[in-house]
Amino acid sequence: MIVKGEQIRALREERGYTLQDLAKRANLSLSYLSEIERGSKKPSLRSIDRVAAALNVAKTTIVEGEVTDNGLLLGDKIRLLRKGKEISLQELAQRSGISLSYLSEIERGAVYPALGTMRRIAEGLSVPATVLIRHGDSAVGRRLKALRDESGLTQANLASLAGVTAGLIGQIEQGKVQPSLKTLEKLASVMGVSPCYFIMEQSSVDQMLNLMSPELREMLMHPNVQSVLSLICNLDEKELQFVLNFVQLFKKSRLN
Repeated sequence: MIVKGEQIRALREERGYTLQDLAKRANLSLSYLSEIERGSKKPSLRSIDRVAAALNVAKTTIVEGEVTDNGLLLGDKIRLLRKGKEISLQELAQRSGISLSYLSEIERGAVYPALGTMRRIAEGLSVPATVLIRHGDSAVGRRLKALRDESGLTQANLASLAGVTAGLIGQIEQGKVQPSLKTLEKLASVMGVSPCYFIMEQSSVDQMLNLMSPELREMLMHPNVQSVLSLICNLDEKELQFVLNFVQLFKKSRLN
């Protein structure tokens, strides 16, 4: 896929937009849009969508070749994890020691941070840095296949429920394709899990699940249980201790 920077500039000038006007309409940084027009920056699919929408043209007008899904971007991962932990953009910026505007640009895919910055963001999210830095692995595919098998769904069944093609499901499970945020959210919704499930480090969780009986695993997949687990994931240490104390108290009361 080749982005036609000269075409974007021509369409912008034809509409009487300055570079700053279009950057604001597309919700992109001025410098990033300038690099796209000059052909020195290859934008993400999401950025192409924004530019096309701001110019009120089809994506095919400003690109040559097949428009393919770029997969889950770094900014998508950060936003998913941040929202899953109910951390505001400002709070994560403070935890990571970076500016709010810079973090916002990272999430929007307008800039790609240095390795040290990614590590600080990972620390702010309380996740291993490999969750953000890792590229092209098949963890998403393995977890998707495991969930699909547990649910008794074929690739065709899952594809139909999620509104995607069976071929895409197969490629994701084989690790040949990394799904976009939109696709990941569709799959997570069908499987009854948070999108974070697919990108978090879960070796310890996988080991624990392997020790569980099929009946217990089935119970954990129930939508009501998943809702409770989602709430627990967002508790801080004191809140979690309160819940554990309450559970112990409840169990004791049942024994008496």
